[in-house]
Amino acid sequence: MRFPDSFLDDIRDRLRISEVVGTRVSFDKKKTNAAKGDFWGCCPFHGEKTPSFHCEDRKGRYYCFGCGESGDHFRFLTQLDGLNFHEAVERLAAQAGLSLPVMDRREQKREEERKTLFDVMELAATYFKEQLHSPEGAKARAYLRDRGLSPAIQEEFAIGFAPDSRNALKQYLAEKEIPKEQIEACGLVVHGEDIAVSYDRFRGRIMFPIPDSRGRVIAFGGRALAEDALAKYLNSPETELFHKSNVLYNFAKARKPAYDKGQVIAAEGYMDVIALHSAGFTNAVAPLGTALTERQLELLWRMHSEPILCFDGDEAGLKAAYRSIDMTLPALQPGRSIRFALLPEGQDPDDLIRSSGQGAIDQVLQSALPLADMVWNREISTGIYDTPERKAELEQRLRQLVGSIRDENVRRHYGQDIAGRLAGYFGSTSGNERRGSGSFNQNRKQSGNFRYNRSKKWGDRGTGASRHFGASPSLLSSRMVKNSSVGTSFREAALVAGVAFHPAIGFEFFEEFSSLQFKSGDARKIQSVLLDGYANVSVEVEFPDQAEILELINRADLTPVLEAMKQQLSENGIWQLLPSAAFEDARDGWLQAHVLHIRNQTLNMELKTAERALADDDSQENLERLLQIRQELVRVEGTEALIDGFGVSSGRPVRAF
Repeated sequence: MRFPDSFLDDIRDRLRISEVVGTRVSFDKKKTNAAKGDFWGCCPFHGEKTPSFHCEDRKGRYYCFGCGESGDHFRFLTQLDGLNFHEAVERLAAQAGLSLPVMDRREQKREEERKTLFDVMELAATYFKEQLHSPEGAKARAYLRDRGLSPAIQEEFAIGFAPDSRNALKQYLAEKEIPKEQIEACGLVVHGEDIAVSYDRFRGRIMFPIPDSRGRVIAFGGRALAEDALAKYLNSPETELFHKSNVLYNFAKARKPAYDKGQVIAAEGYMDVIALHSAGFTNAVAPLGTALTERQLELLWRMHSEPILCFDGDEAGLKAAYRSIDMTLPALQPGRSIRFALLPEGQDPDDLIRSSGQGAIDQVLQSALPLADMVWNREISTGIYDTPERKAELEQRLRQLVGSIRDENVRRHYGQDIAGRLAGYFGSTSGNERRGSGSFNQNRKQSGNFRYNRSKKWGDRGTGASRHFGASPSLLSSRMVKNSSVGTSFREAALVAGVAFHPAIGFEFFEEFSSLQFKSGDARKIQSVLLDGYANVSVEVEFPDQAEILELINRADLTPVLEAMKQQLSENGIWQLLPSAAFEDARDGWLQAHVLHIRNQTLNMELKTAERALADDDSQENLERLLQIRQELVRVEGTEALIDGFGVSSGRPVRAF
């Protein structure tokens, strides 16, 4: 029996070569890099003590540098176990959860016909490319030029143009003696019993060929040029070649860069992928107009153990991120997860690259949230949990989510993680238990020597200043917070620069500072250096002085970043945390910024809840609640938390953050 190539490809796609080899070979932990799909072990085909047998998931091949034995999934079983090819396919199909195809004459004919469909799709791709450079393609070329797609990128992705005609492509293929049955089977025309004459599916659109894992064109995506088009983007229908839930756009092209960079980015659409590719992020792929599927997630995990899902900064992007959470949780395995990169509100990758450059995308990717954080942020953003009943509701919902994880070990660790977060969120444990004491906290307990009295109003553990709040994902891309998520807001600059210039603040409020979540990558970097500086302090000293802190920042090559923050604060009259400010003013100013930072996050959580409530029920009561929260946000951004006598020590006027 001859198996169709499509069935063998499906087995290869579903099973990583390391899964097949790993049943018979113990991989060397030192040489193996599982995250990159790179595995080493002692060769099973000849005796050896030093690992020289290598298998690579990206290529789906193995090779022994000692004896020269090499092959794919099927050859591994035929050579090692003496199986014939049919037996090897049977075993691997069972491992992949696939049923063997029944290849009667009809099926054999179908497989032969399927092969010819690839040729038809290549002809269609050639036709679209030719049309892009014809007089009719002028508008399409202008659009691509305006979007910053160079001729080289257009050629690399074989971008084309479908003229606004009902039969141009059909006629072109007919002249090439392609039967109408094959044209229809490729999904290139709209046809059916209720359609007298079939007509071209793609008309007046920029065309993007969609290749399979071997680089063969299996479908097309078309972007409408007309503003009043019924569908802005249109993909090929399901065909013998194309099942969109099993395909990632740019998969074949991105596999090697993803392996080399140790990272894969899953964007929302093919325009996002091309924009990222043009900016140097050649490890980008995308699903095709659908929410991420389990099959697509498996493909991503073949490329990297922790892919980054990159979503547009709008409500639709957030919803797509949430759908991915629910789909991914059951499939989690040890070492396999996902991260979430949320773009600034209202921007897609192309917008951000054009406005802020490649560095902005780098910062967004570096700020990607782990899945556990995303789960937590989503759930606490759905309500205000200030009563026992509401707290129980949140706990029950989180328990159900954790229970959906099939892997026992991963489920156990998620349960522990969520339990710790709930304890901190509900305030049922002390700050040290909540966040982990670390060496610095132990030193503080042992020394008992505090230069500044913690009994002041803002040092009280019972105030909001020490509560741990989560930030909803929508807050990360919200315009309500000053500056974009790739810059540093005044408030974040004040919080990190204040500790750098006045180290006593970091000593007194170490736990508050260590638990702060910053959107700015620069703020997080300086925060990390500062925390390391405090953690390494000995019990004989109270805290590092300013010179020591600044030296640590300089060693980390972050002095220009800190100077930029200092300049930012100075130019905008935020003097309270500059080096020249008196400590009491700096302390009060830092606490003011801290309270506002936490309050702003809380209000934004309430805002999202109010927006959802209004969407479900547009009552006057829900509208008034939404307006009330928005007014409160404006007030927080203005004058809330001004402290009586603020600025007296430095002889300066008061200004809020």
